[in-house]
Amino acid sequence: MLLTSDNKWKKLIVIGDRVLVRPSKPDEQTASGLYLPPGVQEREKVQQGYIIKTGPGYAIPMPVDDEPWKTEDEQVKYVPLQAREGDLAIFLLSGATEVMYENEKYFIVPQSAILMLEREEEL
Repeated sequence: MLLTSDNKWKKLIVIGDRVLVRPSKPDEQTASGLYLPPGVQEREKVQQGYIIKTGPGYAIPMPVDDEPWKTEDEQVKYVPLQAREGDLAIFLLSGATEVMYENEKYFIVPQSAILMLEREEEL
């Protein structure tokens, strides 16, 4: 399958309560005008980026009862995540895992490491 911008993310499946985040470009200059060397912003404890893809959420355990009247093909149910695709996430770097995909850096972040979300729509 040829990868295009439309189907590039369809191949990826994010598991459980995790989200895939594209980090936003760090500022090269501080508010006071001091230029920062490369890598300084990347070592900060808190990072931010846009959520590209989300997992299904937290799996709800299924009851163990084996009743003869139940069907065998029951689906797993999930508690959905609060984060959505397109949100700006501010997250703890210590909880994130850095990955490279198609020569770009991304983070896989569990929802528990996300501190705040910024969403474009009104609440």
